[in-house]
Amino acid sequence: MSKKISGAEYPLAKIFSSDFDYSIPSYQRPYAWTEVQAGELFSDLFDFFLKEKEDTYFLGSIVLIKEEGIPDAEVIDGQQRLTTLTILLAAMTARFDGDLRADFESYIREPGRASQGLKPKPRLALRERDRQFFADYVQGLRLKDLVALDPAQVDNESQRNIRRNAELFMQRIDANFGGDTPRLVEFGSFLVQRCFLVAVSTPSQQSAFRVFSVLNSRGLDLLPTDIIKSDIIGSIASAKQDEYTEAWEELEVDTGRDGFAEVFTHIRMIYAKEKARRALLEEFREKVIAKVASAEDLVSKVVEPYTEAYLIAKQCQYTSTSNAAEVNALLHWLNRIDNSDWLPSAMKFLADKASEADYVLWFFRKLERLAAFMHVCAHDVNMRIERYASVLQALEGPHSITSPIAAVELSDSEKAAMQRALDGDIYMMTARRRNYLILRLDSFLSDGAASYDPTLLTIEHVLPQTVAASSQWEKWWPSVDDQHAWVHRIANLVPLNQRRNSAAQNFDFDAKKKAYFVGRSGVSSYILTTQVLSTAEWTPTVVEKRQSDLLGLLKDKWELA
Repeated sequence: MSKKISGAEYPLAKIFSSDFDYSIPSYQRPYAWTEVQAGELFSDLFDFFLKEKEDTYFLGSIVLIKEEGIPDAEVIDGQQRLTTLTILLAAMTARFDGDLRADFESYIREPGRASQGLKPKPRLALRERDRQFFADYVQGLRLKDLVALDPAQVDNESQRNIRRNAELFMQRIDANFGGDTPRLVEFGSFLVQRCFLVAVSTPSQQSAFRVFSVLNSRGLDLLPTDIIKSDIIGSIASAKQDEYTEAWEELEVDTGRDGFAEVFTHIRMIYAKEKARRALLEEFREKVIAKVASAEDLVSKVVEPYTEAYLIAKQCQYTSTSNAAEVNALLHWLNRIDNSDWLPSAMKFLADKASEADYVLWFFRKLERLAAFMHVCAHDVNMRIERYASVLQALEGPHSITSPIAAVELSDSEKAAMQRALDGDIYMMTARRRNYLILRLDSFLSDGAASYDPTLLTIEHVLPQTVAASSQWEKWWPSVDDQHAWVHRIANLVPLNQRRNSAAQNFDFDAKKKAYFVGRSGVSSYILTTQVLSTAEWTPTVVEKRQSDLLGLLKDKWELA
């Protein structure tokens, strides 16, 4: 009798072999990894490839409905990784010729072996809606044709993500390997031989979903902070242990267990100033505990002040007789960004300089701008960590309002990159980046007076994406090139606090304003939208002027000149 559940660790050479024939069931969500996640994966792999010559890289786990000894495998968990890895393998394979190309292509497509009854076919079949697209362009190694597609004309978001990630991998391969084929082969060899996935297989759907649920559940298991606490408190003289235990546990109550664990990851970053490569417990002992004079100092001079700074930053509760409201507003915007990589810099600064209100305001204006720059320009985690490490390094030295740290400032090239991004197709950004930018712009228009709780926020086009023949829009926008040039840019986008109204999206301008761009009370919550409501017509001249005005405001408020 076959085992009900089996699990084993396999190199990618085995994962992408005839032992597995993957299919994504139709009920799975679409492929959702953006260039941010794909970029982080490539950066992590490439960094490991450069620095670790022998160790293996663990890519996580996948959960399959699969009978033992039969290759058919329905993917319950892991489709994002399997799809992204296939795109990466295809991007590399497309750079090869001859036998080398055939070798690497075998990880993407089963070449077929008549003697074994194996027919040529892709190793991974996506959901039905995206399957042929993926097979034609990615698994067919037509990546140049894929990248040449107009994203606005691609059928759905899943296919746009596939296209963007293929383009990203091709760019990263060119940037890091150029024409050095032997070096790229070495990287490919690392990928298929030293990168591992754990495949958990079970023959029944019910069992597979149970395994998935267990793997993704969050219990109250022992955390690294619990072990660190034991080490530290155990090193303190017994007469003082109760005092320090009480202080420690009070901090944990204030932050919550998960929050307290996050504090320790940020403290590790403050000391290490580089991305974690090993378990938190191991690195915290090496990077932090070993550098602090005593266990008492670790609690009173490290854990306490940094936890208090963390709470100020996360809860937006900076207190001072001056500047507090503006600082807390900046902290609110920082907390809207989809990563917490800015927190170690904020914690380090607040732990040292919280009493200097003018300097605190200066610093958080610069930090919010830096975080916004990396968010808007889609910097991946490795790029962010490297950039924030320079800030942390500068915070180690002397600095004050009269001699502030320069590392938190944007360089001229960063300012230029941000201006290019702001003047681009904003609607094509990920929703988190797009929403942040639009709401931040709206807040600049209100001069900070507006507050936002966009539980039903949608970002919509004024000029519709599809212009109907003989409509008012076609009279105003007769040039298709002009339509394509402006439809996704910031001047043509408005935030709405209601659900999409598909029927109204293509209405003529006046009807669209009345039916679509007002809230339930008859007015919009957003200044960007009320500006449109008070505009009589929406022509290329109007939009070009609005674009110039909005970019000028962003340039002024974020000091991008």
